[in-house]
Amino acid sequence: MDITVQELKQKLDNKEEFLFLDVREAWEYSEFNLGATLVPLGTVINAIEDLKEHKNKEMVVHCRSGQRSAMAQQMFQQAGYTNVRNLEGGVLAWQETFGS
Repeated sequence: MDITVQELKQKLDNKEEFLFLDVREAWEYSEFNLGATLVPLGTVINAIEDLKEHKNKEMVVHCRSGQRSAMAQQMFQQAGYTNVRNLEGGVLAWQETFGS
């Protein structure tokens, strides 16, 4: 199940508790980020193991456009994570909707 930028903003504004991962590269993260934990796509396999105690917790993954985070979402789901949501349109959609 995916999540829209509006839904994500509401969760952040309400300070809801969920795992929030940015799967872009470090240089992209340093240019603009939403406050998520940086886990570049190439390191997701390690994060799957590191975060296994959170398998049933809600997780939101995002990238620039939604492509890489869709891959990360699939990797987490295949590893048994039950509630992984991909940010539709990624950071581009966020910036288009809310600015930078």
